[in-house]
Amino acid sequence: MIKIGVTGWGDHDSLYTGRIAQRDKLKEYASHFPIVEVDAAFYAIQPKRNAEKWVSETPKAFEFIVKAYQGMTGHQRGEIPFESREAMFAAFRDSLTPYQEANKLAMVLFQFPPWFDCRKENVEYLRWCKCQMEGIPTAIEFRNQSWYSPRFKEGTISFLKEQGWIHSVCDEPQAGEGSIPFVPIATTKDKTLVRLHGRNVHGWQKPAEGNWREVRFLYRYNKAELDELKDKLCMLKKQTKELYVLFNNNSGGDAADNAKEMIDLLQIQYKGLAPKQLDLF
Repeated sequence: MIKIGVTGWGDHDSLYTGRIAQRDKLKEYASHFPIVEVDAAFYAIQPKRNAEKWVSETPKAFEFIVKAYQGMTGHQRGEIPFESREAMFAAFRDSLTPYQEANKLAMVLFQFPPWFDCRKENVEYLRWCKCQMEGIPTAIEFRNQSWYSPRFKEGTISFLKEQGWIHSVCDEPQAGEGSIPFVPIATTKDKTLVRLHGRNVHGWQKPAEGNWREVRFLYRYNKAELDELKDKLCMLKKQTKELYVLFNNNSGGDAADNAKEMIDLLQIQYKGLAPKQLDLF
C-alpha cells in the first residue's frame, strides 16, 4: 500500500474549514490522510501526554512518523540537556510508548544534517543508534551527498540493508554537497519512506539573511512533475510492502494540495479515515 500525508498538521490551511482551533486540527487532518510526520519531536522530546492525546484523536489505522530529537542526530548546538547520550535516547524511547501501545508508530525518522558525511566515525555512530533503538522501526535520511557518491553508494545501501535501516528516499533540489539524489532503492522489505521537499534550487542553500526555512521549502510540484513522481513511486512500491510518502513543500501551503493530487493520480481511496468535520459557522 502507498500511504500519503504531509509533515505536521498545523500549517495546511487548505484542509481546514471555518474557524478551527490549533488543538483540533489533527482530528480534521486525519479525515484527509492516513499518516503524518511529528516534526515537533525534533525540537524537543515530547511529553507522553502529547502522544496520548494525538493517538486518541486519530482513527485506529492512522500512523505517525516521529522525527528523532535533534540531539540524537547532531543538530543540537552546544551540550545536550541530558546526563548522557544514553539517557537522551532512553527519554526519547519512553516518549514513543503511547504510539507503540496503540500500534500507531510507523517509524522514527533520523534526519542527519548536511555536515554528517560518509566517514568511519559516523558509520559507527549509526551502528550505535540502531542498537539504542532496537525493536523500533527506524528510517534514515542523509543530507550529505557523499553517502551516494560513486565511491560509497553501494556500500551505503548494503550497510542500511545489513543494519535494518528504512531508507528515506528524497526528492529535493540538486544544489551541491548538502543535497542528495533521488535513489529509489528499498533497504527493508516491509517499509520504505519517501520525502518530497520540492525543487527550489535557489532557496535550498541557507541564505545570508531572512527566514531561510520558509524559502527552502517554497515550491509547488506541477502536473508533469507529479506524473514523473507517480511513476517512480509505483516502481518503488514493487520493492516494499508499505510505502510511506510525505510532502514537505509547505512554505507556501502547497504540500497538502500536492498530496491530494498524488492520491488522485494513484487512484487511491483510503478506508478508515476520520469523519470530516461539518462547517456549521
